[in-house]
Amino acid sequence: MGQSMIDLPTRFLLNLKPWRNAATWHIAFSGGLDSTVLLHLLATLSKTESLPALSAIHVHHGLQAVADAWPEHCRSECAALSVPLQVLRVQVQPGASLERAARDARYQAFSETVQANEVLLTAQHRDDQAETLLFRLLRGAGVRGLSAMPGERPLGKGHLLRPLLDVSRAELVAYACAQGLNWIEDPSNQDHQYSRNYLRHQVFPTLTERWPQAVATMVRSAAHLSEAQGLLGDLAQIDLASVGTASEFDWLGLPSLELASFAQLSSARQRNALSHWLEPLTRLPDTDHWSGWESLRDATGDASPIWRLADGELHRSGGRIWWLSGHWLRPLPPVGTWLDPALPLALPDNGLLSFSGAIPDGPLQIRYREGGEVMALPGRGHRDLKRLLNESGVPSFVRGRLPLLYRDGQLLAVANLKGLDGGAIGDWHLHWQPQNEDQGLS
Repeated sequence: MGQSMIDLPTRFLLNLKPWRNAATWHIAFSGGLDSTVLLHLLATLSKTESLPALSAIHVHHGLQAVADAWPEHCRSECAALSVPLQVLRVQVQPGASLERAARDARYQAFSETVQANEVLLTAQHRDDQAETLLFRLLRGAGVRGLSAMPGERPLGKGHLLRPLLDVSRAELVAYACAQGLNWIEDPSNQDHQYSRNYLRHQVFPTLTERWPQAVATMVRSAAHLSEAQGLLGDLAQIDLASVGTASEFDWLGLPSLELASFAQLSSARQRNALSHWLEPLTRLPDTDHWSGWESLRDATGDASPIWRLADGELHRSGGRIWWLSGHWLRPLPPVGTWLDPALPLALPDNGLLSFSGAIPDGPLQIRYREGGEVMALPGRGHRDLKRLLNESGVPSFVRGRLPLLYRDGQLLAVANLKGLDGGAIGDWHLHWQPQNEDQGLS
């Protein structure tokens, strides 16, 4: 069993030492064995130690009838320990994996609840870590996936902590029995159609019978892989620093990388750097779908290829790759007359438009490109807008969103483009500030 059971509260407290100054410790409390031990440990320690305020959160998925009684059990357990409890009800989206959908709904609820300078404590332990490693190995995960669960990570505005990762399931059972704790046995935990339950009840007993230290050694492997992932992250930062050069279209507020220097890296380093860059932006593709990156990278010079990912798209334009998501991918409603050009104009799903300098006489209209537009330029005569946009190097995905200023059916100005923004025909300029949307996952 390793370190003795008596040592458990001391070890546990040591793991939480860096977080003693947090405003609140939230406890993810399902009512099962693991989280019941977590709650009891914290409630007991808070009597003798100066800990942050404790608060429990029970997420009710409503997936099985038996679960309707669990919030009441959790309430009475928390009341007995004088720990306030919040019950959060969530809708689980139907999908291929019910386990994953329930987990996503649960963590979404947690991330919305945890505020700045607060932490959420969850009760995953050493055996869970080994199960996660084997489960992901069987799904063909790479180093990132096999480095298993981190002891802490950001969650919402706060942090998620797993202070029991160095504690075995056997130690938790021993503690719960010694303290006479009551917990819920979730019937779905015995259902072997769920992959993790099959691993827990069928595979691990056989493994540990032959190799008693299997769990400990697998957890050690996960730690090695976690270290390797850290080094790959360092390498990605080095590579991204060389390709994250400035662009004359940085005002778009979009993440982008220069393609020429990126293409000089080996394929493995490209995938590593790109994964690192994309991770905060989207769920990453599996190995089979990385061919989309090669198609984007290797397309001929004049093509505008797109790689569609779970939460957005990578576009290639003007020698760069660009990440587009949210409103950038939605069609734009028409705008029409600018009633008071002295005030900024809010463009639906497309930011703000304003003038600097003397405002041109009206009536003024705002339109978007449809094709075939012509613009009169001093000293250059009538020029095709498509050619003018080519000369300015405007990325292809921006062209349909660039606000165009009209008066009496004549195209007067194109926002933000030097020489076309009004400065050449008057003492004014048309400014467009694209909508600033958090590019990360909601």
